[in-house]
Amino acid sequence: EGELPTVVADLDNPFVGSLLSWADEIRVLGVWANADYPRDAERARRYGAEGIGLCRTEHMFFEADRLPLIQKMIMAKDHAEQDAALAALLPLQRGDFDGLFRVMDGLPVIIRLIDPPLHEFLPGHTELIRDLTDLKVRLQHFHTLSEIDGALEEIHTKQRYLERVEALREENPMLGTRGVRLGILIPGLVRMQVRAVFEAACRCKRDGVDVRPEVMIPLVTLAAELREMRSTLEQEAKAVMAEMGVDVPYKFGTMIEIPRAAVVAGELATVAEFFSFGTNDLTQTTFGISRDDAEQGFLVEYLRRGVLPRNPFETIDVDGVGKLMQWAVERGKAVRPDLEVGICGEHGGDPASIHLCHQLGLDYVSCSPFRVPIARLAAAQAALAERNSSALGAVG
Repeated sequence: EGELPTVVADLDNPFVGSLLSWADEIRVLGVWANADYPRDAERARRYGAEGIGLCRTEHMFFEADRLPLIQKMIMAKDHAEQDAALAALLPLQRGDFDGLFRVMDGLPVIIRLIDPPLHEFLPGHTELIRDLTDLKVRLQHFHTLSEIDGALEEIHTKQRYLERVEALREENPMLGTRGVRLGILIPGLVRMQVRAVFEAACRCKRDGVDVRPEVMIPLVTLAAELREMRSTLEQEAKAVMAEMGVDVPYKFGTMIEIPRAAVVAGELATVAEFFSFGTNDLTQTTFGISRDDAEQGFLVEYLRRGVLPRNPFETIDVDGVGKLMQWAVERGKAVRPDLEVGICGEHGGDPASIHLCHQLGLDYVSCSPFRVPIARLAAAQAALAERNSSALGAVG
């Protein structure tokens, strides 16, 4: 029936190793990995990744020792409180990057600055209202002064959180105050992240580690906002290197995840030294659909009826998203011939999408560490398909 029994690939198997080494000799595309922690980077490198194409720094903020600090920063009444919370976060972020750089010694590491809206780090609106209602009901049954005082204090805290959540609330937060927009409004937050990146990089270089940090500014649509953000961040990076007496090679670039960014790629390339296509969001914004809703709703019916030949969140839509990518690559490289271009969406591990990336002349694809071997093989198949097509053309 076309089904074969399968087993989990054993990458220590010498035959698998030989096959992948042949693929590495043939492929043109680099294969990088998405990794947020040193343990993920270690696995990616073991599977053959040649760099980190996406480190999502916001994932670090959800750790138990970070979340209270990022919440303090969000809830701060003034700049002094905000700066104190960021100062407490700095050594934790620095430790994160230090671990990544040491694991990826000699390979590039792309670090994306905070991307999601701030409300994601606070308790949910519904949860807060439910908690407040419950506390007020319980308050009626307390008799001792200590119980009443404790409940009132908790109500006051929850009320403050609710007011802040409501102030940050947006009708469509995916298209709201996040990414570069958040960085421009709260520059101290992204300056702290860049200081952590470069303090870690300088310390690692002192220890003989070959560090290659690349800072990604997400959700850019305007060359002006990218220019302002890069200027702010590069000043911080240079200040750290001057303080520590160490120079490290670095790049500043952006994620292309909004159609306008692809259309004005030539302008963005005057500021950015690399592009990374965030194909998950680029697919959402190009189609005008929410992935979370669509994959549980109408998209199922579209695929069943053949309205769409395949799920565009699994395989890149060639005629829409693919055309935007092609435009961005051509316009970007026309302005900056040495522009580094890759993708870091989940499509980076999909063989059909990898073939498209090869055809578009990208430098690398970045995917989950577990999909790195698949990407290495698919990249080689894409190169062979191009060779065979050229050979057939010559014969014809």
